[in-house]
Parts: sequence; C-alpha cells; structure tokens
Amino acid sequence: MSKAMNSSLSIEFDPEDCPPNCSKPCEKVCPADAISLKRVMVGGEHAQSDPICDKLEDGVIMERCYGCGRCLSVCPYDRISAMSYVRDPATTAELLKRSDVDAIEIHTTGKGIGMFSTLWNSLGESINNVKLVAVSLPNAGASTIDFMNATYMIMKSNLEGYNLWQLDGRPMSGDIGRGATRETVSFAVDLTSVQDRPLGFYQLAGGTNLYTVDCLKKAGLFKARTLPGTRTTEKVGSQEALIGGIAYGGYARKIVGRVLRKIPSELGRVRIEDHPGYLLEALQEALSLVGLVKGYSALET
Repeated sequence: MSKAMNSSLSIEFDPEDCPPNCSKPCEKVCPADAISLKRVMVGGEHAQSDPICDKLEDGVIMERCYGCGRCLSVCPYDRISAMSYVRDPATTAELLKRSDVDAIEIHTTGKGIGMFSTLWNSLGESINNVKLVAVSLPNAGASTIDFMNATYMIMKSNLEGYNLWQLDGRPMSGDIGRGATRETVSFAVDLTSVQDRPLGFYQLAGGTNLYTVDCLKKAGLFKARTLPGTRTTEKVGSQEALIGGIAYGGYARKIVGRVLRKIPSELGRVRIEDHPGYLLEALQEALSLVGLVKGYSALET
C-alpha cells in the first residue's frame, strides 16, 4: 500500500537523551499537547558519577500525536525522528467489511494516477460496504482537474456510495492563524471556474479554522442553511452546493485542547466523558465552530 495514500505519521524520541537544560521547544509547538516532558531528580545507581542529577522523562503521548511534524524542525539537538505506519491493503479491505465502518478517506499527492489505481483495485468489492469514499488531494495547479477526472473514472465502476473531494489547501495548519485558510479557499475558488469538474461533494480541509466561513462568504462560495427553530436567515453565495462541508482538524484540536488543559494534572490521564462540566465546555467550543457551517450558534442549542 502506497505511503502517499495509506500511511500515518508519528514522531518518537527518547527523553533520556534530551539534555536536562533543554528549553523543550517541541513541547511548546505541539498543537495536540502530545509531548510531555518532566524534569525529575534521580540518584544512586542511575546517577553515574553524580550522586544526584536530573533528567527528562515521559515523551510522546502516542494516542494524541497526529503527525504534523512541527516538532521535528525545532529540536535544537536533532533528537526527534519520524516514523510511518503503513497498513496492508488486505487489512484495510477486511476493516471495510465491518458493519460499523461507514467511510474511508484516501490521501493522494494529486499527481500520477498509478498508485491510486493500485490501491483501489486492491480494495476490491470491499469498497461497496462503505457509504462514502473521500479522496483528499492538494492543489496541483493546472493538472488537478485531469487528476480528479481520472480518479473518478477509476472509482465509478464499483462505487455504490457517495464520493467526496477533500480539498487539502494547507495540511494540518488551521491552528496557526487567519492566513492558513487562504490556500484552501483559493483552491475552491480555482475549481469554481472549471466547468468539467467531476461529480461528487466538495469539502475544504487543511488550514480550515474560525475564519474559513468568512473567507468563503467573501469569495461568494458559501450558502448558509436556515434550520427549523433558529433565527439564522442569512444566505450568501452564488455557487450552489459547490462546498458541501468543512473539515476542521488541527484547529478543532486546538479549541478543544483549551478545555483539556483545564483538567487538573493531578487527575492524570482521564476520560473527559467522566467530567460533565469539562465535557459541556468542550461541546460548546465545538458547537461555536460547527455552528458557522450548520447555521446556528452555540447559544441557540
């Protein structure tokens, strides 16, 4: 299975190799709070020549790391490395046959159709068990539409569910700031000028954040819905149903992370579901973001 389409990235390092006086920039830049470094005092047989010394322990919290790679470039001692996990196509095909799997997301480079064709053929009839297939791709410029059309021709022969194009303007950057969303909105603007777009739903991703909806409105590509029981009546945009959704990744982790960091550290690693107050606050944060797309505010729910 191709790494470009079917791998996940995570980072690793041994905190005992970190100098005790390290300023820990990796911990500061991690948007998922996936790096935890504590300085501890040790002595006796662990202290080598010093009877008492300090060291760093803990390291990467693997269940939180989503492979953004920001820590790799900031380590002053070059002690952090990346590792990829690649799933076998047969394993993926078996997962798709489970009744609790509704969708699959395939990441591509947006260039060259060979790897996608190999993957799709490897999945075989198992793809018919899902309700939606999402194909994530970057903006490859003039060749993007040709790539999408070729991809669609491969899929449509045995695609029984829906297909979705995920426009990945600037991967894993939504939490950086306002400017991060411009590339994905620009990607959407480019596609609106093309008449022979392949069929399917279109969703923005990569760089999406609190400012994405506003940018879409300014570009005339957003049309809000009025939901029963709400006061939202605004309708903006001339491109009916071009943008069918917005995927919030890094930015969603950031806003929910604000709540997670409030949980007292002495409680250790806990399930937020076991703390209703924090859970409600996290849900309100999430609704304040999703409501921009759905047409309601957190205060109206």
